[in-house]
Amino acid sequence: MFFSESNLISAREACAGARQYAELRVSGGRLFWLATEPEDGFVSLWCFDGQRPERLNTGNSIRSRLNGYGGGAYAVTPEFVCWVSEDQCLWSMNLASGQRQLLVSDPDSTWGGLTPDPLRQRWIAVREKRGEQDLVAVDFLGRLTVLDDQFDFYGAPAVSQDGQQIAWTGWFYPHMPWDQSWVCLAELGSSGQPVNIAKAEPPGGGSVQQPQFVAQNLWVVSDHLGWWQPYRVARQGGELYWLPALSTNTDHANAPWQLAERHACPLPGGGWARVRYHRGMGELWLEQKGEIRQVASAYTDFRDLVVSGDDLYCVARRPDLSDTILRLNFFARQQAQPLFSAPAPLAGRSCVWPENIVLPPGGEHIHALQGFLYLPEQPVGKPPLILIAHGGPTSAAYATFNPQAQFWCQRGFAVAEVNYTGSTGFGRDFRQALAGQWGRADVADMFRMKGALAKAGLVDPGRVFIQGRSSGGYTALMAAVVTQGRLSGLASLYGVTDPFTLKAATHRFESGYLDWLLGEPGPEGDHWNARTPARLANQIACPALFFQGGRDPVVVPEQTLAMVKALRGAGQQAELVWFDQEGHGFRTVESQSKVLDELCQFYSGLARG
Repeated sequence: MFFSESNLISAREACAGARQYAELRVSGGRLFWLATEPEDGFVSLWCFDGQRPERLNTGNSIRSRLNGYGGGAYAVTPEFVCWVSEDQCLWSMNLASGQRQLLVSDPDSTWGGLTPDPLRQRWIAVREKRGEQDLVAVDFLGRLTVLDDQFDFYGAPAVSQDGQQIAWTGWFYPHMPWDQSWVCLAELGSSGQPVNIAKAEPPGGGSVQQPQFVAQNLWVVSDHLGWWQPYRVARQGGELYWLPALSTNTDHANAPWQLAERHACPLPGGGWARVRYHRGMGELWLEQKGEIRQVASAYTDFRDLVVSGDDLYCVARRPDLSDTILRLNFFARQQAQPLFSAPAPLAGRSCVWPENIVLPPGGEHIHALQGFLYLPEQPVGKPPLILIAHGGPTSAAYATFNPQAQFWCQRGFAVAEVNYTGSTGFGRDFRQALAGQWGRADVADMFRMKGALAKAGLVDPGRVFIQGRSSGGYTALMAAVVTQGRLSGLASLYGVTDPFTLKAATHRFESGYLDWLLGEPGPEGDHWNARTPARLANQIACPALFFQGGRDPVVVPEQTLAMVKALRGAGQQAELVWFDQEGHGFRTVESQSKVLDELCQFYSGLARG
C-alpha cells in the first residue's frame, strides 16, 4: 500500500461516479439539461430560470436508444418540451402547467435528434422503425409526417430561426458517420415539407456533422481537408458551395457516435465559441471582432455549447472534478464560473493529474501517438503499468475525471490511456489509418507507448498489463497474441473475441463497421481468422481475466464462454466473472465495484510474482 488505509479509495467509491450532465438547451431565457444519476442510471430533465434549478417531473427516465448510443433525447420551446422516454415513447409537457401528454407510443420505433419547429407547432426527429430510418415531424397532437427517407441513417436536423429552412446530414450503409456522409439543405414549403432540396457530400469526400443556422446561413463541421473544421455552406441554384472559416489544423469536434452534439455556437453580435482538440486536450476558444482567445483553460473538455443573453454555457470537465455546467460572459474578461457541479466521490482527497504524453512521428511511425499517463504519487521503485485501450474503437480517451485511475495509482500502479491509431481528435488521416488494420495498428501503438514509458524509466517493463472494454477488449486480446513475454496479464470486459459472430449479432448502426475495421474476410474468412482471438487461443501465453454480462446483445455471452474454453483447452490460465443480469456495459455500482475488486486481486497477485 502507498497511502494510509483510511485514505484509500474503495472500489465502490471509484465506481460510484458522479452525476453526468448532457444536452444543454436554451429556450425562453431558461437553461435546460439532462442529468444522469450514477446509482441507477435514471436520466432527469432540469431547468434553470436564473434564480434556482428545478427538476421537471417527466414521470419517467429520458433516453434515446437510436443507433444504440442515442443523442438528441429532448427538445424545447418556450412553452413546451418533448422527450424520448426510456421505453422509446415520445412525450411532451406544457412548461407552464406541468401537464404531460403521450404523443407517440410505438414499440417498433426508436427516436433521437429531436429539434423544435415552433412556427409549425411540431417536433422534428430521426426515427428508426423495423430497420429503416427516416426524418419525421410530429405535431403537438402526435400526428406524424415523413419528411425524408433517402438515407440509411440520419444525423440531427436543424431548423432556421425564421422556420423557413431545414438542414440535416445522412449517410449510407456500410459507412459510419465519421467516414462518409452528406448534408442536405432545403426550404420548408407551405405544407411543412422540405422542397428544393440540395444535397452534397464534402468536396472530394469526407464527413460532415453538426449543421446549424445563423440567420439564413448554414454552418457545418467537415473534415474533407483533413480536420473537422467549420464551413459555411452556401446555395447557388441546386448546388452547395463550401466556404471555409479561418481555423487551425485541429479537430473542432469528435466522432459523432451520438446525435445532436454541439461543439460550437454563434455569439450575438457576430463571432463564435468553438471547441478545439489539441494533443488530446479540449480547448474552448472565443472568436469576436477579429480577436481569438482561449477561455476556461483550467478545463480539458467541453460539450453542448449554448448562449443565452450575454452568457455562454457548456458542460466542462477536468481531471479533478466531475461534470460542471460553466457560465461565461463572453463580453467580460472575467473567469468562467461553475454554475452547477456534481459532487465528486473523491472530495477532500488528493488527485493524480494525468501527464500528456506525445510520441513524435519518425522512422516507421508516420503519425504522432498521444496518451495520458497517471503515475502513483509515492511509488516504490518503478511501478507496474496498466495499459488501457479505449472502446469504439473510433473514440478517444480524454483527460477528464477518472476515479478508477486514482484507485490504481493509490495502489502503486501506473495507468496509461492510449489514443491509438483510429482515435478521434487527431485528424482524418489518423482516424482513417485504422481501416483494415484493427488488431494490428492499435496493438502496435499500445506497445509503442509501453516501450516509450519503459525507456524513460517511468514504469517496470517486466510488469505490464493490458485491459479494455468492448472493442478495447479485442485490442487487449490481440496484444496478448503477440506478447512474446511482453505482458504479465490481460483483462477483457465484454470484449470482442469473434468478429464473425459479432457481425451476425450486432445492431444495424455498426453492421458495416467490421468490414471497414478488418477489411474483406478473404477466402473462407482467412483474413479475419488471422485476427480472431477465439481462433488464436494457443498463442495467448499470459493469464487472462474476463468479465461478461449474461444479457449482452452485442458481444453475446457465447463469445466469451467460447474464448475462456479455448484458452483453458490450450492449457492457459483464464478466469471468468459472470453477471447474469448485466448487458453490454455494467450499469450497477455493485457490478462495477466487483469488477474493480477482481481486477485488483488479479493484477496485484501477478505483480507480486
